[in-house]
This record gives sequence, C-alpha cells and structure tokens, in this order.
Amino acid sequence: MKITKPLAPKQIRRCGAVKPGKLLSPRAIRDFQKSVYAHYRAHGRRDLPWRKTRNPYRILVSEFMLQQTQVPRVIEKYPSFIRRFPNFESLARAPLRDVLKAWSGLGYNRRALYLRETARIVISEHGGKLPADVDRLRSLPGVGRATASAVAAFAFGRAHPFIETNIRAVFIHHFFRRRKRVSDEEILPFIEQTLDRSDPRTWFYALMDRGAALKKTHPNPSRKSAHHTRQGRFEGSNRQARGMIVRALVDRPLGENQLAAAMGLEPAMLRGLVRQLERDGMIVMRRGKLRIA
Repeated sequence: MKITKPLAPKQIRRCGAVKPGKLLSPRAIRDFQKSVYAHYRAHGRRDLPWRKTRNPYRILVSEFMLQQTQVPRVIEKYPSFIRRFPNFESLARAPLRDVLKAWSGLGYNRRALYLRETARIVISEHGGKLPADVDRLRSLPGVGRATASAVAAFAFGRAHPFIETNIRAVFIHHFFRRRKRVSDEEILPFIEQTLDRSDPRTWFYALMDRGAALKKTHPNPSRKSAHHTRQGRFEGSNRQARGMIVRALVDRPLGENQLAAAMGLEPAMLRGLVRQLERDGMIVMRRGKLRIA
C-alpha cells in the first residue's frame, strides 16, 4: 500500500477542509498513515464478504446492514440476503414481507424498508445504476453522510471524509488522548488531512479495522466522544416489541386482539406500537387484519 502524498497546508486552507491551528505536519500525516496501514497488513479483515466486491448494490446492502449491527451478525445474514435478492431489480419488486423475512435477525427493520425503497428509486430514477455522487446518494432513503461516503469509497473509489464508530475511535486514540467530550467537528479536519486520496477504499477499511482492534485492547476511545451515548436496554423495550410484532405478521395477518393475545400485551399498549409501525409504513390494517405493508 503506497502512502499518499499529503496535501500541502496552503492547499488544505484553500479548500476549507480544516480550521486554522488544526494542521498536521506532513511527517505526522505520513507516520499516522504508516501505523494504520501496518496494522491493516498484519490484521486486516480482508475475508469479510462485502470487501471482496466492488458491486455497488452489494456494497450498499452491506452498509445498510452495518449501520447499527455488529459485524458477526451481518456476516451471518449478508450471504443469504444477497442470494435471495441479488440485485436492485429483484429487491425493488419484492414484497416487503419477503424482504423483512430475509432481514430477520438484524434488527431495526426500518432499514430493510428504506433499502427496498432505495432499490425502487434506483430502478425508476437512475436507470438501475446506483449514483456515485455523494449528494445524490444522500438523497436516497436511509442514506446519511457516513453511508453515502462509505459507498462512494468502497464501490467507486471516491474520497470523501466521514465518521463512523471505529474511525472515530482511531482519531480520538491518536490525536485526543488527554481529551474528553471530543466532537466530530474537531475530528473531521484530521480525517480530511490524513485521507489517502489515491486509495480511499483500502484506507477506510484500514481505519475501521484499526478502530475495531483498539476497542478490544483499550478502554473504548469512543467513550470520549461528545456524541457517545449508552444504548438503551433492548429487553422489554418498545423496539423489541415492535420487532416481535413485525415477526408475527411476517408469518400471517392477524387481528389486533389476536396479535395482543399472541404477544401477551394489553390491547391499549399494542395499539400504540401498531400506530408507530403504521406511520413508518411497515404494517397496514386491511380487511380487519394487520399485515405487512
């Protein structure tokens, strides 16, 4: 892996990438890149199935799955999902019920809904080809800045700085060791300066793997982030109950009373959860029964 020549300080200032006083020296940039790439050469997770392709559809699917799910769980579900829906066309025309069934086990079912809607937009508005431009990617349902930039890098080799949890951990560990409450706004200039623009795909993979390793050997550096929050307890949560409702309705339509009895919930509590799922476009009431939309 060749170390890219970093931008000169004047170039960085002209493009507005960083604030004054936040510039790294060329040597500091090279040393940082070397350390990240050295770890990747020794410990990189090259066997992850979505890293073996540049197919934009397959990379998009993996990025949706990885948004809020641990890598081992995605490894289990990704191959079967791709076999069931191998391209935008097959996903776009699939009933939501079938998509949710294939998604089951990943959680946050709204991502599956957004992914199918994105596939439909790609077919109807982009001729079946995923846009490579970050702004156009961000206009798609469920695609934020990090997902758009990751897809642009991994599928199209385009270099745009972005932050996700493992990348955040790397930069906090290397550049903010004595700080607490580090904001993403403070981290982004360092990501911009150290970005390997000649090979952003490998660079971001290397950063993510370095961050994942740091979390195993150090107290999670991301806890120093100003954006760090503890995830709410899943057991007994509304999120768990909504997931149970979706799983039940994937099997067959049910009346509200049937569903309440099957889940052991009071009808009034169930009604509130059902309304949330209806607003999300996940379920509908049709002919007196709740069913997947």
